[in-house]
Amino acid sequence: MKQAITLYQVDAFAEQVFSGNPAAVCVLDRWLADDVLQAIARENNLSETAFIVATENGYQLRWMTPEAEVDLCGHATLAAAHVLYQHLGVNEPQLTFFTRSGELKVERSEQGYAMDFPATVPTPVTPPAELLRGLGMDAKAVLAGFDYLLVLESEAHLRAVNPDFNAWLSLDRRGVIVTAPGEQCDFVSRCFFPKLNVNEDPVTGSAHCQTAPYWAMQFNKQTLMAQQLSARGGRVHCQVQGQRILLSGQAQDYLLGTIWVPLSTTPSAPAVDDHSR
Repeated sequence: MKQAITLYQVDAFAEQVFSGNPAAVCVLDRWLADDVLQAIARENNLSETAFIVATENGYQLRWMTPEAEVDLCGHATLAAAHVLYQHLGVNEPQLTFFTRSGELKVERSEQGYAMDFPATVPTPVTPPAELLRGLGMDAKAVLAGFDYLLVLESEAHLRAVNPDFNAWLSLDRRGVIVTAPGEQCDFVSRCFFPKLNVNEDPVTGSAHCQTAPYWAMQFNKQTLMAQQLSARGGRVHCQVQGQRILLSGQAQDYLLGTIWVPLSTTPSAPAVDDHSR
C-alpha cells in the first residue's frame, strides 16, 4: 500500500524564483520510518528536505540531505515556515520548531521571515593539510565551528575559489565555509559540503550562524547584510544577539505536488524535544 504526501518546493533566501536555495517541505500527520524519510530526500535530490509534524506546542522539524539527516538547516527551516504561513493557514505570530538543535523560533518580518537560531563563535585552529590543499590558495585566517571557516582577503579571491572536493571528503567537520568582506554588503561567503553530497550549497542559513558572529566582531557591529556567492545567489540579513542570531530572508514558491510513498509500519522516533511528553 502507498500513501499520498503533499510536497512543496520553495526557493529560500530568494527575492525571485530560480534564486536562493531550493528546499522541499513535507508536512506529515505522523513520522514515517527513517529509511522512508531518507528515501524521499534522496529522490528529491535537493540539498535539504524538511519534514514537519505538528504537536500540541508547535512543530517537530527534521532536515535530511540526499545522504544523511543533519542537525541544523536554515534555508529549509525558512521554507517550512513559509509553507505553514502561506499554504496551511497558520496565523500564529511566532512558530516554534523542536529540532535536534533545540527550539527554533520563526516569525514574519520586514525581510520576509526571521529565524531565531543559536549562534556559534568560530575559534582559530591549526588547519589540517587537506583543508588548505582543497582550497588551492592561502587563507587570511582559519577557524572552526561546526564547519571549517576560511577567511580570504577579498570578494575577488572568494569568487576565484575552485575547490578540490576530494581533498575535503576526509575532513572531521560538516563542511567548509569560505568568506571575505563584501563589496556591496558587509560580507560574502561560499559553502561546500562534499561529505553530504552537496559540493556547493546555494545559500546556507546555518553557515551564517558562524560567519555572522565572526564578522560582527571584526566590524564591531551587530546587524550585517550578507550575500552568498553561489551560481544562484541569495541574501541573508543577520542580527547577532549574544548567543542567538536572527537570520532573515524571503521565500518564493516553485512547486506544489503529490508524492506517493510506501505506507510506513515502523514510524521513527525523532531525536527532538517537543515538550509535550
